[in-house]
Amino acid sequence: MPRAAQRRLHVLRRPKLRQSWSKYNLYNLWRQRDPKIGFADHETFFQQKWRAKGLLRAYHGEHIKERDWERMFSRRLLSVANMNPRYMAENDGSEMAAGRGSGRDIVQRWKSDVVEPKTITPYMNMAFAPMERRLDIAIFRAMFASSARQARHFVVHGKVKVNGKVMHYPAYKLNPGDMFQVDPDSVLFATGQPKKKGGSNARQASKAPQDNAEAEPAAEEAEGAEAKAAEAAEASEAPEQDPETTDKPEAAKADMKPTRQAIQKLTKQAKSILARNRDVSTSQKQNLRSFLKRAKPLLSKAGRSTATPTDILGELNSMVKELNLSDPSTETAATPTESSSEKATRQEPPRSIDDLNAEELKALQRLIHEEEENPADPAKPYHTPWKPRDYMSPFAFIPRYLEVNQNVCSAVYLRHPVARVGSAEVPTPFGYQINQLAFNWYLRRR
Repeated sequence: MPRAAQRRLHVLRRPKLRQSWSKYNLYNLWRQRDPKIGFADHETFFQQKWRAKGLLRAYHGEHIKERDWERMFSRRLLSVANMNPRYMAENDGSEMAAGRGSGRDIVQRWKSDVVEPKTITPYMNMAFAPMERRLDIAIFRAMFASSARQARHFVVHGKVKVNGKVMHYPAYKLNPGDMFQVDPDSVLFATGQPKKKGGSNARQASKAPQDNAEAEPAAEEAEGAEAKAAEAAEASEAPEQDPETTDKPEAAKADMKPTRQAIQKLTKQAKSILARNRDVSTSQKQNLRSFLKRAKPLLSKAGRSTATPTDILGELNSMVKELNLSDPSTETAATPTESSSEKATRQEPPRSIDDLNAEELKALQRLIHEEEENPADPAKPYHTPWKPRDYMSPFAFIPRYLEVNQNVCSAVYLRHPVARVGSAEVPTPFGYQINQLAFNWYLRRR
């Protein structure tokens, strides 16, 4: 049977907005226009509600079955009233409560030429408020996943804990005070830049011989393979010898501990220089920064089974040679008769890296701190050092009913979302009228 086609969630011809950080979804959000539902006479009220429901359901929980959402739907819309705290401190609020809804608490200005429109409370924008209680939706709102479907994937695979216990049900309804936590590696994978596709090829290329001197012995062995095969055939006719004398001893594994200690010693020396707080020039700072960036991957490379001390020390020596710490202010000027070849061959005596100024020491200290907090680890499934993924900033929004701590990848569901005067706490890309029609669709009695 033919393979089923992959479902396209971000169609550009007839777009539907989704709970996703995809760049295609961002493009659909940018070109989204008011659908103008209810402004034409050729649509019945049933058709208007049907269209509005379809638009909102494509965004709010499109991975949830319709019958499951209908069981979650609630006719009760939570809201709060903004009260003046000074007035409430001076009065008990009885006269305001008595006139609420009748207009007695509002001073009417009948003679005013300009009548300001009254700010309403968008109750209808709370139509999908029960959906925000789901665990997968809350994970997406807390910016621990790049889409609601990815948040569901984390929950199903045991990457999420609720109140300290692993929760495998994405439809779990959070209650006020519940704390949920996501595996930090999963969060970094979801919100960070993807790993480059050429990473595995680069590792294979690093294992290959780098110079012709290493490639020549391999070529000689390949050319003499036939001769060795002939000698082995002749030796098979001779009587067998003692295996202990014929077998070649296995090559001993190289000890990389001294090499790793040498790299760590240089890194430790750089940190000790920061504590002394000396002066250094801008070029020296750049050289040190380049050295520290290359020392961390070299240390991880030295821990591989295929690494040899000769290769690691050779690369380390080249890094130390490139670490030019000579002060350009103290260099002697070249004589007019000095040729360019003499300038290239002339070597200035290297200076100690103890000469650092205060600003450059702070920059170097900040760089080492970043290397310690955000190191380069090729074993991680995401790009290291970690960087936020592209097109993430337009979606960087956390609702007020969530208290999020990004350091430990945990959040607390404080309360249910509510509507206030002029705003509602349920994030939605559609306006008040679309939400009102959708709410009326689910409000019908069956």
